[in-house]
Formats: sequence, C-alpha cells, structure tokens
Amino acid sequence: MTGDYLAVSSGICLCACAAGLFGEDLLQRAYRGDRAVLAYVAVHPGATARHVARAISIPERIAVRSLDRLADDGLLAVAADDETPALRSYQLAS
Repeated sequence: MTGDYLAVSSGICLCACAAGLFGEDLLQRAYRGDRAVLAYVAVHPGATARHVARAISIPERIAVRSLDRLADDGLLAVAADDETPALRSYQLAS
C-alpha cells in the first residue's frame, strides 16, 4: 500500500511542477513579444498598434495589449491618442 501513496504523491508533485513551468512559459512568451514591440517602436516612433502588428506578424489585439503594458510600465508614451486603440501612436518615453 505504501508504494501506491508514494506514486500518487509523486504524480501530484509532477503535475504541480508541470503547471508551474507552463505558466512560466506563457509569461516569458509575453515578455518576448513585448521586447519585439518595444524594439519596433524604438526604430519607428509614432507607430500605431496596426503598424506594429503587421511589421512583426502578430495579431493586432496582442500588439495593443503589449503597447498598453509597455506604456503602463513607463517605457512607451502615447504620441497621439485616438479613441480606437489600434490607431493610437506610441514613442519611447523620455
């Protein structure tokens, strides 16, 4: 009977570790995307989410999310505000 408990507890531990690694991978993927967006805006000040999305081949909603996150973190500034998030333009923050 002891072997069964050991196997079950090991299985639970492996599942928890796998879930943690999966979550970390998702987080790192978002950071990699943010870096690509930041690099594009650094070279193309005044870029909109639509331009960024087309240039680095990501969905527009992902570009908007990355640009908003980078602006919230103080790395980007909104150069021209528009009601439509995809048409706001961004530049590096001073």
